[in-house]
Amino acid sequence: MLQPFNEQSALYLQVAQMLEDGILRGIYPAEEQVPSTNELARAYKINPATAAKGINLLVDQGVLYKRRGIGMFVAPGAAAAIAARRKAAFYQDYVIALAKEAASLGIGAEELAQMVRRAAEHKED
Repeated sequence: MLQPFNEQSALYLQVAQMLEDGILRGIYPAEEQVPSTNELARAYKINPATAAKGINLLVDQGVLYKRRGIGMFVAPGAAAAIAARRKAAFYQDYVIALAKEAASLGIGAEELAQMVRRAAEHKED
């Protein structure tokens, strides 16, 4: 899970995204505890307040919940909710722009679909 931070978004957003990625990958299944604010701060060498802000963002979204005196846990259905939110954002941010650009180039829906299928077959991991 340890990944370097980038400078394109706020650290607390990156903390939240890393936890979400862990939930989606099954590292943190539903009802399992996630690392504490202090553990995240030590692991990533960031301020505990920054780690807490990332965790609190996920609490506000219903992805995590607090068990008083124990820590933060993954909410039931969190992975499905994260996936749904990210799919909607992917559609909004990428698919609509792709379709608009294709239309401006005279690429029809079927040709575009073929291009996407071809790209999916040649994906690099």
